[in-house]
Amino acid sequence: MPTAKWDDLMHAEHDVAFMVAGAAKADLLADLAEAVDKAIADGETIQQFRRRFLDIIQRHGWAGFTGDDRKSPDDKGGKGLAWRTRVIYETNLLTSYAAGRRAQLEDGGYTHWMYKHSDFVQRPRPHHVALNGIVRPKDDPFWQTHYPPNGWGCRCRVLGVRGPAQARRLGGDPDKPLPSWAGQTDPKTGAPVGVDKGFGYMPGGSVVDRTRALRDKLIKLPGRLADDLRNDLDARS
Repeated sequence: MPTAKWDDLMHAEHDVAFMVAGAAKADLLADLAEAVDKAIADGETIQQFRRRFLDIIQRHGWAGFTGDDRKSPDDKGGKGLAWRTRVIYETNLLTSYAAGRRAQLEDGGYTHWMYKHSDFVQRPRPHHVALNGIVRPKDDPFWQTHYPPNGWGCRCRVLGVRGPAQARRLGGDPDKPLPSWAGQTDPKTGAPVGVDKGFGYMPGGSVVDRTRALRDKLIKLPGRLADDLRNDLDARS
């Protein structure tokens, strides 16, 4: 989807449309989407993705976007380009994994989900730390707005649990209440408190049933037929 700004698409619109803010040409977007897909499917590092990104923008002559600090087309860029490529890489990677995790939780038949804060982030968000270990029913409205990632670079995740004992073994607290600010709106951003603007939704939540229904069919079909089915679905989206 061609866009000018990062918030031209919001929430569940990302479930069915790929975007890179400022990229408006179809062939450029197609190549960027392919690069992101490859990074996700092959588990590429940020360095590998960055090299492919530079090759794509050089071939298409894309310049002047936010974060572009190259002095010439052959320049590798500095902190600005490093920041922009990391945002594209991490945001797509983390939301794609979250959407896949959402389908796994449904398939696993878990009645309750547990919020797990990542201890590997350099700058923990106090709101996210406060949610660590909270256990809620899978259909609790809380997950509609606080299913991670809940912001840029957020590495929080959700675990499925089958009872209080399992929750405690995983480091959770089934008796822990939601913070008083849960359910409130940040007046500065319009997003739920503790969630960055644009992240107050459940990645993949609008297409999880469709994904599950088609998964086995795509696996069983011969390669060419599977590709044709994917292309047909994309055209309908």
